Amino acid sequence: MFPTNTRFRYRFFTTLLSLTLVLAMPTSVSAQGNPAPASAPQGHSFFEIVHAGGTIGYVIMLMSLGAVALMVEQGMTLRARVLMPLGLAEQLRDQLAAGQYTRAEQLCKLQPSVLAFVVQAGLAERDGGWPAIEKGTEDALAEQSARLFRKVEYLSVIGSLAPMLGLLGTVVGMVMAFREVAISQGAAQAADLAEGIYLALVTTVQGLIVAIPSLAAFAFFRSRVDQLLAETAYAAQHAVAPVKRLRTGSKNDE
Repeated sequence: MFPTNTRFRYRFFTTLLSLTLVLAMPTSVSAQGNPAPASAPQGHSFFEIVHAGGTIGYVIMLMSLGAVALMVEQGMTLRARVLMPLGLAEQLRDQLAAGQYTRAEQLCKLQPSVLAFVVQAGLAERDGGWPAIEKGTEDALAEQSARLFRKVEYLSVIGSLAPMLGLLGTVVGMVMAFREVAISQGAAQAADLAEGIYLALVTTVQGLIVAIPSLAAFAFFRSRVDQLLAETAYAAQHAVAPVKRLRTGSKNDE
């Protein structure tokens, strides 16, 4: 399993959260530094729009922060040089062709990555012959595939939950609006219904704004994982090819 830059991710997430809090601060002071008059009409700042969504709106915004953090983390992780360090496959191939299994395993430990993990898992089963080595690499590749897909699936979960939360806010807003109608016995004015309708529309928009990029990113990263894993499997087969020739050749000689 290859390492991830946890310090960078922590700094990125805290910076993003701080920026969101700054943008969410109410703008009660005008650009000239003077307090806004009490009679001035209410603006439509970022905080006011989020606040209009209520608790559901804040939950959707937190999900958007998680989606952005996942996109950045996956963008940094799902790269060919991270999963398959440059030149590692050739170095492993040369060591294995010379029969230096111990040095090949040490090389895998010095350059931790998906490729190194897969090759090392196969070499660990070399006492069982080539079939055991081949099965070991396949099992390790399947394990790494599941691990990579597991993180990408979080984007799909966020993309599915965000519009559902928006729909929940829509229902809550409509309930509030019709409650005003019931309380006033049908005499409610448009202003009395505006708050509930505004809540319904805001949460719907928030859910869609979070869901659309999340699902698009999920489709992109899922395709990216498939591509990189296929390249990793080919690189692993290329690296252990000398072992296959040696093992099967020695068996035929016997």
